Amino acid sequence: MPIVNRVAALSDEMAAWRHDFHENPELLYEVHRTAGIVADKLREFGCDEVVTGIGRTGVVGVIRGRKSASGKTIGLRADMDALPIMETSGVPYASKVPGKMHACGHDGHTAMLLGAAKYLAETRNFDGTAIMIFQPAEEGGGGGKAMVEDGLMTRWNIQEVYGMHNMPGLPEGHFATTPGAMLASSDNIQIIVNGKGGHAGAGPHKSVDSVLIGSQIVNALQSIVSRNVDPLKSAVISITQFHAGTAFNIIPEVAELAGTVRTLDPEVRDLVERRIGEVADSVARAYGGSAETKYTRMYPVTMNHAREAGLAADVARDIVGTDRVNDKLIPMMGAEDFSFMLEARPGAMILVGMGDGNECHHPAYIFNDNILGHGASYWVRLIETRMPAG
Repeated sequence: MPIVNRVAALSDEMAAWRHDFHENPELLYEVHRTAGIVADKLREFGCDEVVTGIGRTGVVGVIRGRKSASGKTIGLRADMDALPIMETSGVPYASKVPGKMHACGHDGHTAMLLGAAKYLAETRNFDGTAIMIFQPAEEGGGGGKAMVEDGLMTRWNIQEVYGMHNMPGLPEGHFATTPGAMLASSDNIQIIVNGKGGHAGAGPHKSVDSVLIGSQIVNALQSIVSRNVDPLKSAVISITQFHAGTAFNIIPEVAELAGTVRTLDPEVRDLVERRIGEVADSVARAYGGSAETKYTRMYPVTMNHAREAGLAADVARDIVGTDRVNDKLIPMMGAEDFSFMLEARPGAMILVGMGDGNECHHPAYIFNDNILGHGASYWVRLIETRMPAG
């Protein structure tokens, strides 16, 4: 079954919604304008219940089917927040807010779920309850966790939950998913290196050089992946910030390092956390200094449930055909806080192909409006397939 005709007819409307969101990007939990528009649209569509303020600024829309005999309740999730990036895409609807941009397609995710909500509220051709979940703060704020902790799953008795993300590089309109680990956990590391300040030219031998120690730590940390992690498993350690010093001729007393860690396995995650602290401490002591490591666990592995991943792939095949669905996607090292929802309920994340173009988080990233119909149709068919009206 191809793209739903009524959904296809909504393509221009979904594109207009997306362009408006794109022009007015908002960060993390400060998605007040976006959430307000979403709530107003859901009420306009005739949703049975619209609740704001879930997980601080999240929005939930409840749509009851023509029948309720199944007793099923299924959640569909889209994220709403943008990124702190100066846009260079050149599109006519480019961001009007300096330093903020929808560079990960969350404007498109929101528009697709709104399109599905409009269709489902009109037709109600299903037996059960569909929950439209519009989440804030995916980009580092843990909005998915905040919504779960605010009672998202229990308040509406959600039994299954599904997410979708656009994927540049995957052919336009294709879908991809996999059972088990699909996206990595994401953790932050901060390392404070303490040395002894001094004159960089006249008395370096009297100092303990925090810059030198920090540099050696950066190098030594890379040995963890190559020599401590099983070569058949995956891990990434990237130091992305190095701050030290105030002048060209002063050896700074303190250097600060920061970065990210990605893993796909809980045991590897534990190993990497332990080894980062051990390596930083031992290297610093070898050079006469000390190091304090702070390891912050952010997002867990996005772990699709096998049954639900299979169901998601089947629905995608219904929309675009068997040859356009990859149900054995190789796990990737990106991260998603939809993982918190998958820890709370069975479900699956799926990717929808964008075609060629810049990667997400690029200042010239452009969302492909041609896939709006594919994404909205997937949501519609997922609800109608999992809760058939009979």
